[in-house]
Amino acid sequence: MRQVLARCARSWPAAGRRRKYRLVGVGRGRRPRGGEGSGGGKGAEQVSRGRAPARAGVVHAVVAAWRREKPHSRQRTCFCARVVMEALQMLAATTPAHGRHLRLLLLPLLLFLLPAGAVQGLETEERPRNREEECHFYAGGQVYPGEASRVSVADHSLHLSKAKISKPAPYWEGTAVIDGEFKELKLTDYRGKYLVFFFYPLDFTFVCPTEIIAFGDRLEEFRAINTEVVACSVDSQFTHLAWINTPRRQGGLGPIRIPLLSDLTHQISKDYGVYLEDSGHTLRGLFIIDDKGILRQITLNDLPVGRSVDETLRLVQAFQYTDKHGEVCPAGWKPGSETIIPDPAGKLKYFDKLN
Repeated sequence: MRQVLARCARSWPAAGRRRKYRLVGVGRGRRPRGGEGSGGGKGAEQVSRGRAPARAGVVHAVVAAWRREKPHSRQRTCFCARVVMEALQMLAATTPAHGRHLRLLLLPLLLFLLPAGAVQGLETEERPRNREEECHFYAGGQVYPGEASRVSVADHSLHLSKAKISKPAPYWEGTAVIDGEFKELKLTDYRGKYLVFFFYPLDFTFVCPTEIIAFGDRLEEFRAINTEVVACSVDSQFTHLAWINTPRRQGGLGPIRIPLLSDLTHQISKDYGVYLEDSGHTLRGLFIIDDKGILRQITLNDLPVGRSVDETLRLVQAFQYTDKHGEVCPAGWKPGSETIIPDPAGKLKYFDKLN
């Protein structure tokens, strides 16, 4: 047991600063024998070096240090979990005869720590994440660190997307506000045309009207290349209409030519993988769907930053060019720029011009 506590003591973040594991004068009122635990010298830290006091004193000292942490704190919980893990590892490594003796020594410690939060600590530190929680992690980091500061990963559920590049876009239909009227709209209405389908969090907010107005002001440029634009949020069609009827100088949209689709059931947002369950609204997701209903491009923005109309228009033009000519577009390609023939010999025509 002394070895278990010694290992765990070193893992406590404050151990090196506050010397919480100095077992001086502990053990039910008895002073350590033979100078053990006296200030300075080899006995200064009984847990990590030197001979240890009585077993009851070790337990008493660690429990006292443990209680100085705030209740339910991460340090306290993780320390409990570490003690239990170390104890179980030692039990597994002992011989049968020695193991029986060690179990008797560790039993009081385990009985104290397990109800005190060690199990919770083990679950927090070791349990595997489910599929929805995995959406929050990539390369060991959190995808949405701003949300993580106020919402636990287990509670912040981002639905798995049915939208996959180069596959048919998830079907949707619903009520939209078009030219001030309620109309039924569905994805198949745009077959034969490119579609820019984008989600925004909520009506009557801050960045959202700037995006919708920007796309609306340049709608003719999209239509000139056989492309339509549809915006969608989780608001009702009535809220959409009220927003359109609000002047722009008051944060409204004013007259707008882009259809505003209502996703009141949140099903469309979930199918496209942009719905934030704990927030009740969506990320800024943008999807380019080609004239055959195939999803070609996905953009996801965090809430504070709006999207670029210029970049969206450029991407549509690039995909249409590759559809027609079978060539590929290099980085930053714009209409009139050089493209690349996608074969080992043909690509040299492009790269020779770079030198």
